[in-house]
Amino acid sequence: MSTESQSTAEAVSRPQAAARPFQNLGIIIPTWKAERHWADLERALAMQGLSPEQVLIIDSSSPDRTCELARASGYRVVVIPQKEFGHGRTRQAAIASMPPEAELLLYMTQDAVLDSPDSVCNLCAAMNDPEVGAAYGRQLPRAEADAIERHARLFSYPDVSQVRSFESRHAVGIRAAFLSNSFAIYRRTALEAVGGFPSDVIFGEDSYVAAKLLMAGWKVVYQADATAVHSHAFTVRQEFARYFDIGVHHDREAWMLEAFGSAGGEGQKFVRSELAYLNRHDRSLIPLALVRTATKLLAYRLGRHWRRLPNAWNCRLSSNPVFWQAS
Repeated sequence: MSTESQSTAEAVSRPQAAARPFQNLGIIIPTWKAERHWADLERALAMQGLSPEQVLIIDSSSPDRTCELARASGYRVVVIPQKEFGHGRTRQAAIASMPPEAELLLYMTQDAVLDSPDSVCNLCAAMNDPEVGAAYGRQLPRAEADAIERHARLFSYPDVSQVRSFESRHAVGIRAAFLSNSFAIYRRTALEAVGGFPSDVIFGEDSYVAAKLLMAGWKVVYQADATAVHSHAFTVRQEFARYFDIGVHHDREAWMLEAFGSAGGEGQKFVRSELAYLNRHDRSLIPLALVRTATKLLAYRLGRHWRRLPNAWNCRLSSNPVFWQAS
């Protein structure tokens, strides 16, 4: 098989309708103050043909009505203290609450809204190949997204599916290990074979596992016809914090860059693509985009040098202060 396939029809076949209702599938959604998203989340899940009992909500002691609404929807609910949440640790712990027949584990975030009645079905199709350890779907921009937010989704989530192996690193570098737990599915046996989600990552538990899977000989699929609406209008401050955490993650998990290559080439490609897109769609946003680019670069470099900074600074610069408070 070629290093990278861009034929959805050949590489990732669509399952027949008889494959429903996904008896071997479990859905895990970590939540925190999800009440404002609940109507959209529940509606989108309901149209997938799933049983409510297949959905596990793992909530970080939300002060709103998240748990009440989840139970009313028929979902199973596990509540943990907010201070115990960790991007990898919480997702890994949730597996213990899934029945043994749930060989496929689908992870979502509370603000990812499935875009089609076939979103879950199409994502499950990627797992028809027994060599696939994980797959993730296409994330579409919100209707109200500006050109910067829209481009970010179009760049990272194109309309053509891909199948990646460890050999793909020669063509796309660290991008080969890209995966997003906002809408992703894992083969349970594959996830367990590589040690599951790490308990001590600040960020990027999904790409961490994708890299481990690829290195162990599994394939990772990007399934473009499995769609969810999920994008954010990050402020400059929020984007700074996010890229600071990415820098920290890449320093702490240096093996990923050693195995797949640095993120620099992908970043340059993104900037060129963004400027070209804004030139076509909204030139007034180009100055802001340049400021954001400089901010992200500074934040990433600071993150790579987190060991030289006082812990209080790291806590203040990060989007995940709980991580530093527990350090």
